[in-house]
Amino acid sequence: MSVLAGCSGAAEKDAASSPGPTASPSVSPSEQVRSGGRVGAAGSACLLPVGFDLAAEWKADAIDGSAADAEADGGGAAEVDEDMASLLRQGPVTLVCEIDAKPAGHLGFLRVYTGESGDGGDARAVLQAFVTAQDGAKKARYSTFEAGGLPGVAVEYLATSELLDETKQESAFAVVTPDGPVVVHLGGADTEEHQDMLPAFELARKTLRTV
Repeated sequence: MSVLAGCSGAAEKDAASSPGPTASPSVSPSEQVRSGGRVGAAGSACLLPVGFDLAAEWKADAIDGSAADAEADGGGAAEVDEDMASLLRQGPVTLVCEIDAKPAGHLGFLRVYTGESGDGGDARAVLQAFVTAQDGAKKARYSTFEAGGLPGVAVEYLATSELLDETKQESAFAVVTPDGPVVVHLGGADTEEHQDMLPAFELARKTLRTV
């Protein structure tokens, strides 16, 4: 499984003085991508506090993050591989659903992270902690939105991979539900792939609803 390797005040100052991530397309996602069903509700591939539309042919799979949470909380999961536990958890949230773009012809994932009720504060605080936890993240640009009656915060930023020695664009958004925070992240093999997948990311954001 390929898992995401996420802004501090310094990064925001950097964003103000340096070129940041390329802006998302302003066209409606419905003009670029069609829905292939929803994920999040009971009976779907991933049970989440929210539901949203998937782009056609993208495939969702649930990730069991309970072992990683037990490890992070110092519970009785000593046998859990620490590297895997650290990969599943990012800031205040844990990976619970991975939505693969390969069936639709792209190299990347939408990844959904959730936290416990009361974890991380409001949506901006959750998202900032998420981005800060990612090594190599910089030049974050935040914006607000509302979907399904939930106030949310979105971010675009650049991430540098030490393994690939390459900087690429990434995006995420966060909302806080009565059941805890939710972060949806879009990576990609490179910036070009990321931008090709942005319509699917925007479709998820604009169709977000509590379940």
